Amino acid sequence: MIIKGGTPLKGRIEVRGAKNLATKAMVATLLGKTPSVLRNVPNISDVRVVAGLLALHGVLITKGEDADEWHFDPSNVEVAHKADIDAHAGSSRIPILFCGPLLHRLGEAFIPDLGGCRIGDRPIDFHLDALREFGAVVEKLPSGISLTAPNGLKGANIELPYPSVGATEQVLLTAVLAEGQTELRNAAIEPEIIDLICILQKMGAIISMEPNRVILIEGVDELRGYDHKAIFDRNEAASWAAAALATKGDIFVGGVRQEEMMTFLNAYRKVGGDFDVHDDGIRFWHPGGDLKPVTIETDVHPGFMTDWQQPLVVALTQANGTSTIHETVYENRFGFTDALNTMGANIVVHPNGLSEAGRRVKRREFEQAAVITGPTPLTAADVVVPDLRGGFSHLIAAMIAEGESKVSNIGIIARGYENFIEKLRLLGADFVFEA
Repeated sequence: MIIKGGTPLKGRIEVRGAKNLATKAMVATLLGKTPSVLRNVPNISDVRVVAGLLALHGVLITKGEDADEWHFDPSNVEVAHKADIDAHAGSSRIPILFCGPLLHRLGEAFIPDLGGCRIGDRPIDFHLDALREFGAVVEKLPSGISLTAPNGLKGANIELPYPSVGATEQVLLTAVLAEGQTELRNAAIEPEIIDLICILQKMGAIISMEPNRVILIEGVDELRGYDHKAIFDRNEAASWAAAALATKGDIFVGGVRQEEMMTFLNAYRKVGGDFDVHDDGIRFWHPGGDLKPVTIETDVHPGFMTDWQQPLVVALTQANGTSTIHETVYENRFGFTDALNTMGANIVVHPNGLSEAGRRVKRREFEQAAVITGPTPLTAADVVVPDLRGGFSHLIAAMIAEGESKVSNIGIIARGYENFIEKLRLLGADFVFEA
């Protein structure tokens, strides 16, 4: 994309179902004996990847009258060829979550080398350790990881070393049909996790949320299909909000609710952005005047999401003073700032983090920090999208930079932002495509 900066983004766009829920809800259809219906499905490439993997395993997928309504019939689930799985999974980490459901349905599962954004090691040890606790036999092969369950899967007592969203999803998708009770401690409690639990309960699962990040799951003999509307995508909503702030624009993001955005909204107001909450969405805008520096520590829910910091960093380059972002979730999430510095930003990354007074989030060995000093005018540059959220940040930076920027590798952005090019047009962005 060739983007000419300097145009405030104004207008209304709609946000549909969360990438981090829709793809997991699709995997959950493998657990039901009857068909499932998922509504509010976003048109993103990660959804298409999961649909391809489900089809490889024999799930029949059809569309409803509305484009965002998908029907899944798991009646004929079967073993898929390893080469086919590998070909479909190259751009996604989702195959790891197929393990529990496939072990229940078929007694075996296979995971190829996992893809996804390169923002950290993203070890799958949490997943594999949990599956072993349930009784799975894990064998590492040159082509990937093979799992079997010769004696079936049994309930387990599991404590995660970190409240990982993916590992929590793994335990939920496995425990619901495992024999006996599972107790999961130090679980993730993100809104997308709660929405997945709602789906599983609709299917017939018995899941209790206990205090202090404890989830109890009583295994049942069988599950049925579900009918569910996916929760909205909090990450996409925050990205458009940051774009409104950075470009001095005014964007109404339809389909968004206040409750799941409260932590972000507090930070947005502290920076100097403004918003109005409506029944059908939230309006975000730059009210004029100087933006203010902030200190943010990313954390698991209900903390400030790691996926929110990258788009907001672009706005912070225009704040009057020094802001600090403590990244405590992923160990390599500031690579996108190199391009911003090339465009004129003043961002210093501290690879071992910073010990500052008043820290509320416990320091972690691998954390990093970014110190952003502004305001700094940005000038156009040629940039290459490195990952999903960093890529959207580059789009925002190009829209406030003086001149024409060329942003390459934008296909990555389609992994998690539905129809983002059309939405940019609706908001008045000035861009063209180069062949």
